[in-house]
Amino acid sequence: MDNLIALVTGANKGIGKDIARQLAAAGHTVYVGSRDAGRGRQAVADIDGDARLLVLDVTSAEGIAAAAEQVPLLDILVNNAGISSVDPRPVTEEHPDTFRRIYETNVFGVVAVTNAFLPALRRSARPRIVNISSGAASLAASTGQAEGIIAFASGPTGALGAYRSSKTALNELTVLYANALTDDGFKVNALAPGARRTDLNGPARVSSRAGDPAEGAAGAVRLALLPDDGPTGGFFSWDGTPVPW
Repeated sequence: MDNLIALVTGANKGIGKDIARQLAAAGHTVYVGSRDAGRGRQAVADIDGDARLLVLDVTSAEGIAAAAEQVPLLDILVNNAGISSVDPRPVTEEHPDTFRRIYETNVFGVVAVTNAFLPALRRSARPRIVNISSGAASLAASTGQAEGIIAFASGPTGALGAYRSSKTALNELTVLYANALTDDGFKVNALAPGARRTDLNGPARVSSRAGDPAEGAAGAVRLALLPDDGPTGGFFSWDGTPVPW
């Protein structure tokens, strides 16, 4: 496969860093998106291959525009940057400001970054967009119709409403972008990486049910490198199996 150019947002740690690492190991150029320049530089130093720092705060319109000017050509965009609540209280007790804060990164940030980098992606012969979602976003899981499919911190519970609903919104955006861009050769898909030992997952970091971030990252890389006959507008687990909406 020819050398491709990828951008991974929130790539200074966790699954994002492993996605960047695996893409670079496959011989591709990877922009390591990081809100903090120092942490981004450290991540780049930790990655073997052609990894480049791109300072990018997905909640800053000015920062996104400045970053987009530095990337004239892009083949792969992985919208990985995401946040959750450190206090998993039930939705009946969540403050609206928690929703605003989480949606700002997990939903609005994805729209802002994707739209800003679309001109660069349109210059690619094989543009790919991967949105890092969550099995907890599945409405089938929330209604108890997907038991045994979705890992850790999901199922029919009223907790983590801001995070879970933000990822459900992200899934809908994935379908909308796939529909809008299909005639241009784009493949746009969402990934449920599974519960991984990352800062985002809080208690999952120490749970025996939480897995290696690199395993979840491999699912994102698979979607990033889809062939022309690959799916678009889908929601997939880290192992490639479809996740019920």
